[in-house]
Amino acid sequence: MNSNTEQPKLITKLQFVDLDGTLITSDCLWETFLLFLKKNPFNGLIAIWWLISGGKAHLKHSIAKNVTLQPSLLPYNQDVIEFIKVQKSLGATIVLATATNKSIANQIAEHIGLFDDVIASDETTNVRGSTKKELLTTYANGQEYVYYGNSTVDLPVWSGCNHAIVVSSSQNLVQKASLDGKEIYHIPINSSFFPALVKQMRIYQWVKNSLIFIPLFLAHKVSIDLWIDGLLAFFAFGFAASSVYVVNDLLDLESDRQHHRKKNRPFASGVLSIPFGIALFPLLLVIAFSISAVLLPPLFTLFLGIYLVITTLYSFVLKKIVMIDVLTLSWLYTHRVFAGAVATDTPISPWLLLFAIFLFLSLAFVKRYSELLVAVEQNKTKASGRGYFTSDSPLIASVGPVSGYLGVFVFFLYINSPEVVALYSFPMLLWLVGPLLLYWISRIWVITIRGNMHDDPIVFTMKDPVSYFIGFCTFLIVTLASILPKLTFFTR
Repeated sequence: MNSNTEQPKLITKLQFVDLDGTLITSDCLWETFLLFLKKNPFNGLIAIWWLISGGKAHLKHSIAKNVTLQPSLLPYNQDVIEFIKVQKSLGATIVLATATNKSIANQIAEHIGLFDDVIASDETTNVRGSTKKELLTTYANGQEYVYYGNSTVDLPVWSGCNHAIVVSSSQNLVQKASLDGKEIYHIPINSSFFPALVKQMRIYQWVKNSLIFIPLFLAHKVSIDLWIDGLLAFFAFGFAASSVYVVNDLLDLESDRQHHRKKNRPFASGVLSIPFGIALFPLLLVIAFSISAVLLPPLFTLFLGIYLVITTLYSFVLKKIVMIDVLTLSWLYTHRVFAGAVATDTPISPWLLLFAIFLFLSLAFVKRYSELLVAVEQNKTKASGRGYFTSDSPLIASVGPVSGYLGVFVFFLYINSPEVVALYSFPMLLWLVGPLLLYWISRIWVITIRGNMHDDPIVFTMKDPVSYFIGFCTFLIVTLASILPKLTFFTR
């Protein structure tokens, strides 16, 4: 058995290469199905009818006619491509042999530029398993040949060839492919399922759900039971948000692959499969609503449902509409604050909601501005998957900071409200929070305009030492305003 660490000489003159899971780390049928579904969610029913009425080959052919797959954006297995290049340079004839529909397979072969021929599915024949074996044997016409594959579906094909190249992390598959004693070449792939799952769920993004605790903190509630309710709400929102991230990433595969950082996301890179994502989405929803329905007030479950409806609308429609997208993002942040109040049965001040809307609107503009900077770096005129042009940058850079400053203005008005007088023994001390907020917002925007902002400002904040220092100072001031005795000097 050989490994790709020692590049072999010419294996055979004739070599067949599988596409899905081998040449690419994804699957073309699922890629095209998502594109078809993205056009219209009801297209899923049409796809089911095609499958029932004409079989899998007909399904692939019909979907391929209705979508445009960009070969340049697919996640290719570079180790396989390098292996093929060496074999090609040594005189091998390389044939792409795939169950993918021929129209798509031809586009990919043309894009790669290494293949001498293509064997692929048409409207009636699905080139897979034993069918592929028969076609390759006929094509070889008595010649020795090697086949590159990645799964147990390829075992029948390997049984008919002289050599096998196994592209997989599974040693068990390698052993099965070598049962008849043929020479095996193994091109391993990195198996990082659990780290990829954690990354896909975006556990680090759950920090946004800390907003749920703000009503409790500002109301000075110390009840352990209420804080446990807040913690349960935190996890319910976390699993619900993760389900949304799954849907977003499945729908944004092409735009993510054009992004300098998002291209490494588990679905975009092919580390996690599309079918797994389709199954993961409802599982996360079940966990979220089980926590909510069993352990929290019914009204919170309603708020969780509203959150999912808004985020779904955002994923399909709203994120492409200029200004509506940032208003939606602002509300989704604010919605967490509202949901926290409902989960813990804590009254919430209208001042707090208004402050949150303006502040998070500013942060939503930060996200859009940072995306436009990426578009500029890529010499594009428009942010991928968004409704903004790079020429909109000056407007966003003006409106964004102003939105944050309006939030601070609302905070100053809040300091003089009856609610503050009732909660704080030394409310005048809260005026010191204002300059801290003004500095923090201004600094965030300076960092953004300089191109140094993570595209999610909340996540950036959680990694930023200066933000931690400002947060500590704010916490200290609020605490002192609550416990210090009232000074008559400030009440004259």
